[in-house]
Amino acid sequence: MASVASKNMWLRRQQCPCGDWKCYVTYEGDAEETSIVSQIVKTESLQSQDMVAPYVGMVFKTDDDAFEYYGNFARKNGFSIRKERSRLSPQLGIYKRDFVCYRSGFAPARKKLSEEHHRDRKSVRCGCDAKMYLSKEVIDGVSQWFVVQFSNVHNHELLEDDQVRLLPAYRKINEADQERILLLSKAGFPIHRIVKVLELEKGIQGGQLPFLERDVRNFVQNRKKVVQENDALLNEKRENDTMELLEACKATKEADQDFVYDFTVDQNDKVENIAWSYGVAVNSYALFGDVVYFDTTYRSITYDMLFGAWFGIDNNGQPIFFGCVLLQDETLRSFAWAIQMLIRFMKGRCPQTILSDLDPRLRDAITSELPSTKHVTSIWNILPKVSSWFSLQLGSQYADFKSEFDALYRLESTEDFELRWNQMVSIFGLGSDKHITLLYSLRTSWVLSYVRVHFLARMATTAYSKSVDAFLKGIFGAQSCLRGFFEQVGIAANLQNERHQEMQCQYMHMKTCLPIEERSRQILTPFAFNALQQELIVSMQYAASEMANGSYLVRHFRKIDGESLVIWIPEDEQIHCSCKEFESSGILCRHALRVFIDKNYFQLPEKYFLSRWRRESSLMFFDDHSVHDKDDEWFQEFQSLTETLFAESSITKERSDYIRRELTKELTRLLNEVRDMPENDGAPMDFMLTPTD
Repeated sequence: MASVASKNMWLRRQQCPCGDWKCYVTYEGDAEETSIVSQIVKTESLQSQDMVAPYVGMVFKTDDDAFEYYGNFARKNGFSIRKERSRLSPQLGIYKRDFVCYRSGFAPARKKLSEEHHRDRKSVRCGCDAKMYLSKEVIDGVSQWFVVQFSNVHNHELLEDDQVRLLPAYRKINEADQERILLLSKAGFPIHRIVKVLELEKGIQGGQLPFLERDVRNFVQNRKKVVQENDALLNEKRENDTMELLEACKATKEADQDFVYDFTVDQNDKVENIAWSYGVAVNSYALFGDVVYFDTTYRSITYDMLFGAWFGIDNNGQPIFFGCVLLQDETLRSFAWAIQMLIRFMKGRCPQTILSDLDPRLRDAITSELPSTKHVTSIWNILPKVSSWFSLQLGSQYADFKSEFDALYRLESTEDFELRWNQMVSIFGLGSDKHITLLYSLRTSWVLSYVRVHFLARMATTAYSKSVDAFLKGIFGAQSCLRGFFEQVGIAANLQNERHQEMQCQYMHMKTCLPIEERSRQILTPFAFNALQQELIVSMQYAASEMANGSYLVRHFRKIDGESLVIWIPEDEQIHCSCKEFESSGILCRHALRVFIDKNYFQLPEKYFLSRWRRESSLMFFDDHSVHDKDDEWFQEFQSLTETLFAESSITKERSDYIRRELTKELTRLLNEVRDMPENDGAPMDFMLTPTD
């Protein structure tokens, strides 16, 4: 009976190029796939060179090397080979190997059954004498294989390149294609459509796969029984591993009361969905839960479960892990439950904005469960689909289409977008395309001119996407069970928290010598300060023209078009720019900064230093059991000391390095002393310190 593969293979979830939403999976390269590709490249490279025909006396390190070499020679010359005989000795093991042409020898006579009609297949064997015989010798303790006989004389016609690839020896379905074929077959795809999907994914013309449609059909039929057996074993493995995961959650809860988890069961009382989060994630959400990204990129083949993860962005611009969920299916009900768990784990706090992919069921779940939350579709989830949807359809025009699509995404005006979108659709003849219709219907959730009015905290960027992807790849190793995966998630979350703390004491250089820059450096984290600093630098290239109503038109000194309107309300020191950068990222834009500079502001109003981008946001303690007054003397003293410490340490690199080194040691010492104190002295103190806006 076939055994269940022990490797837990996680695959990227993505819409199939064929346009069917049932098929979401593409491959995430691993060591085995890399090896397969390497072998193919090696073989093709060898074929492209002039090969030396085997000869008597030719030496190989192993018999496998000899077979590979002879096989490559055979393919280049229009035939294939097979292994014939081998001879064994107690001292040397296998010491003789015979490789022959695939048409060597004659087929044995078959007994005909009188009462059954069967197909009488004609044998391809015709007694061809082409061969290569090997013998092993041990010289100075090293085994080598020598060619002792070789003949390249054939008594049949040799095949051309386009014919030889169709020989059974070369019609191999590699492991990656096998997995893909089984997934598509399981999804209900007929054989001819599976072949078409593979051709589309590989970007090749019909009939150019290294195997035939009948090979796919035979493979699927032969695997049906194996799949049925494996399904039974996999179901048992899933149930056992899922129960182990629940036990791990219970044990973690006993050791850490701040850990939270929940699960659902189906009608047979079997675990269906599981979600969990950590105490540090809940505390982080209180500070940085204004924007959440729900990633549903990966699915496990072994457990047939979708992995969803909630992320935010901290004040250092790094992804921060809020929790995760394993779902048995991708229905509206399952997605809705996942969102309910996020809100419950985070004590009822809903995000201002949530980012996700284009999945229609996930979109419906977000609309249902988070009616007051703005929903944005991240551009990095859209761009891969744009390529799969239009690259083959548009052919040589795709590059021009992609350039125009990117330009449309970045337009600042919704009116300009509407006009140019219609022009693009007309130019490329996409008026009846269902994907263009889908993208346009969802434009308010992904086009920059529409979504910039929502707070995104700089999460809708390529840099953030890459950081999330790096985190996910770090947890999707070769775990063979769910418990191992659970432990890896915990390790990755802890490492992420440590990196967050390490980034707090970075030295920040002054570049403009403006008083605004100096004050900002004392307040903001390195990430936020760097973003504001870049806007300050670029603002020097802009001119502000005051209008009669007190507003300003701000434009680049080299650009006639594209000015921004800045509205200034002096009574409240409020500033609003038409580019909506502050509303989107929480960092003032170059246009607003230009106006502040022209008005001789030496420091920005405090309201424009959001608490989520401040240094002290990383040093807050949380305990939701009680809330002390923010005017508490101890809190004021603590906040004053920490602000002064970071302000003074950021002046020079020497100070920054010293604080980073000594503060870690001192905090560690204090922590050890506190842990040595009694845990209960009869007078519990619950407190929570929160950042001020």
